[in-house]
Amino acid sequence: MFRPLVAAAAVAASFVVPPAAAAPTPATPDQSASAQQVRSAVTELAEGLSLEEKVGQLFVTYLHGQAADEVHPGNQRDFGVGTPAEVIAKYRPGGVVYFNNPSYDNIDTPQQIARLSNGLQRASRVPLAVATDQETGLVTRIGAPATQFPGNMALGAGRSTRDAERAAAITASELRAMGINQNFAPDADVNSNPANPVIGVRSYSSDPALAAEFTAAQVRGYQQRWLSRDSVSATAKHFPGHGDTDEDSHTTLPVVDRTVEQWRAVDAPPFEAAIRAGIDSVMTAHIRLPRIDPSGEPATLSKPAIDLLRNDLGYDGVVITDSLAMAGVRKMHPDAEIPVLALKAGVDQLLMPVDLGLAIDSVVAAVRSGELTEKRIDQSVLRVLRMKFLRGTLGHPLVDESRVDASVGAPQNLAAAQAITDRTITVVRNESLPLKTTLKTTSALVTGWGETTTRTLAGLLGGTALPTGGTPTEAQIAEAVRAAASADLVVVLTNALSKQPTQQALLTRLLAVGKPVVAVAVQNPYDVAHTAAPNWLATYSYGAGSMAALAKVITGELKPSGRLPVAVPGPTPYPIGHGVTW
Repeated sequence: MFRPLVAAAAVAASFVVPPAAAAPTPATPDQSASAQQVRSAVTELAEGLSLEEKVGQLFVTYLHGQAADEVHPGNQRDFGVGTPAEVIAKYRPGGVVYFNNPSYDNIDTPQQIARLSNGLQRASRVPLAVATDQETGLVTRIGAPATQFPGNMALGAGRSTRDAERAAAITASELRAMGINQNFAPDADVNSNPANPVIGVRSYSSDPALAAEFTAAQVRGYQQRWLSRDSVSATAKHFPGHGDTDEDSHTTLPVVDRTVEQWRAVDAPPFEAAIRAGIDSVMTAHIRLPRIDPSGEPATLSKPAIDLLRNDLGYDGVVITDSLAMAGVRKMHPDAEIPVLALKAGVDQLLMPVDLGLAIDSVVAAVRSGELTEKRIDQSVLRVLRMKFLRGTLGHPLVDESRVDASVGAPQNLAAAQAITDRTITVVRNESLPLKTTLKTTSALVTGWGETTTRTLAGLLGGTALPTGGTPTEAQIAEAVRAAASADLVVVLTNALSKQPTQQALLTRLLAVGKPVVAVAVQNPYDVAHTAAPNWLATYSYGAGSMAALAKVITGELKPSGRLPVAVPGPTPYPIGHGVTW
């Protein structure tokens, strides 16, 4: 047994946070005697690590497969070994990240995720930070039966920080039951650019103050209190702010033309609020800020950008990169240089390098050559270990697999999620809602964007679904018009309508039929400024819970209470805060 780890675990098991430190900033370990215990425990653990093990602690890697002992060709291709457990044993990373896509395929059921987490923890000498992107809403890695929420912009529309905190607390408890102890959420970006292709509804608001309130609330919900086994490390992203881009950093290097003063006024407030709430980690953005760093480096590799976080905002917690496989960070440097440059800039955790072995070897070589000092490595290692300590991961890395099914998607969690979602639907324009007749005497046609979404809503309304997709053809439009002629109510779901002329044509043609039409923006609310539909609603989400809430609003079972959390520009603009009820 690794003795420093035993010592750290013993301190973790007996560590009691005083009431006054319920929401501390872990960046200042001298605040209390208890914080000194944290420093002592993680320092002892770090001193027992070799240089290679210390460097490994700074990396968070992807893996292939759904079981620790599953032989997967992707692991052989990318890591030279067959199973996820062998990847951990070979490279000794500090963390792993789970995905639910064909490229990595780590996620199936809550039970399976818990088994995978435990298997990986058993394979690791130092307990792992096990992470995922469960922002909820648009970015959700773990679907049902885990409790689903509509996402940040919907929460912003609901205007209840209590709801936001509750949603985060439920999400955290379910993640932790599956062995996940770091969540790459909340998204703290202020969506100041309506054309933003990658943030949008992932943001709470275009208003910095509102975004700050909700960021802090969700940090409190995710993290709760030190050593809570229902909490996860929250990660505010994407610093210094990805909200004013019109390009996607997954595929290019976007430019944000902010001055420092503009950044302080618009983008900084949510990150400041997260730090005050005791955020465990902050994720960087692969964006270029020429007025802040004329070198052209992406923020992830930019010391002036990271200094805004370290010096201007006074943050000394964990800073993690966005994925190092993204195009935005790979434009200017080869993969071997990127992790070294990130550490020089002030980053601590290095997420998903393209070649993990190359990345680790590059950092070790930089220390051996003197390009990086071991003291600099130690600084980041201590931050990472402190984060793991404060979440209780060092003392209790394993989860009880027998309790997973009772914890994930518990009835009380599902009920809370629906109640929260019910408070997010926004009626922007209204002429004929709620329905004057009952659904038993109404024939409803639900058409437009989303195969599953249209069918879900049609089922709830007792109507007929006719999905036409994001770019409906003339034949599909004509079919929808024919179906509308025999319907008493037509509901048209839109997604990015402002950018899709054929979606606009579908809605315009259906309005000409002369039947009551309800248009619904099921993602970004910017759609509502377009076309002359007499009834326009925004749900900010196309999930089943949002469709259930929408159906209740349409039928009059629920009074709408959501208000726009962003200003909507366009032919018929609407101000932030606008919302209609009855």
